[in-house]
Amino acid sequence: MCESQLAALLFVILLAPIQVPAQVGPTDQVQVSPPQIRRADPPTINASLTELEQRGDELRAEKSYLDALDYYRAALAKKPEPKVYNKMGIVELQMQRFRESQKSFERAIHYDHNFADAYNNLGAVHYEEKGYRKAIKLYLRAIELRGDVASYYSNLGAAYFSKNEFEKALQAYNRALELDPDVLERTSRTGVTAQLASPGDRAHYSYVMAKLYAKMGATDRSLEYLRKAMEEGYKGIDQVYKDAEFAGLRNDPRFVALMSARPPGIPE
Repeated sequence: MCESQLAALLFVILLAPIQVPAQVGPTDQVQVSPPQIRRADPPTINASLTELEQRGDELRAEKSYLDALDYYRAALAKKPEPKVYNKMGIVELQMQRFRESQKSFERAIHYDHNFADAYNNLGAVHYEEKGYRKAIKLYLRAIELRGDVASYYSNLGAAYFSKNEFEKALQAYNRALELDPDVLERTSRTGVTAQLASPGDRAHYSYVMAKLYAKMGATDRSLEYLRKAMEEGYKGIDQVYKDAEFAGLRNDPRFVALMSARPPGIPE
């Protein structure tokens, strides 16, 4: 291998992200992941906008993000469609290209001022960058345009929780679960979850989720989150005997066993 080839290889290695194992043992090794590459054939000039968009959707589903972006850009070159800008922004957000995704969602809104999904997704960008106030404003705008989408309320709840506005978070999550009882159990397309700063906040979050599911009658999920709250060291766990949401749960043998066992809390 010549010096120029060796230099190029080292440059690629230095740029590649490093994956560190969750548990490091004496035999574990750090694995350098290869840089992202394009796998699909490039878009053809004669392809229609619809064909380009559909192929971009297929590549996005396959997590071939660079290829998907190529097809979405080719589609936009034919016509600036808001929904294509929105899809491109989602791909960029999945790649953690926050600045690019923000611009894509803003362009989607520019071409369609009533595009609720784009407002929600732009809110997700600001949320990921810890701009919670901006995120909340955008989520509320999305809800104003479409008040029947559970994920909008779920995202709003996460933003309020990150600002320690727990009562507002509770209201938003409650509405999300009314619209879709499974919304909090599914992984978001963008991977957005509540950004909680401390173990105490995480424990509080788990307790609130336990209350919400208990109110809905989703006993299994309520007990699961109640266990999490205890393991995370929630200090107000005895409120479970006072909060009205748990009234129907207190005679359940699993509840009795859980409270008797008292899983040890994780130290903060």
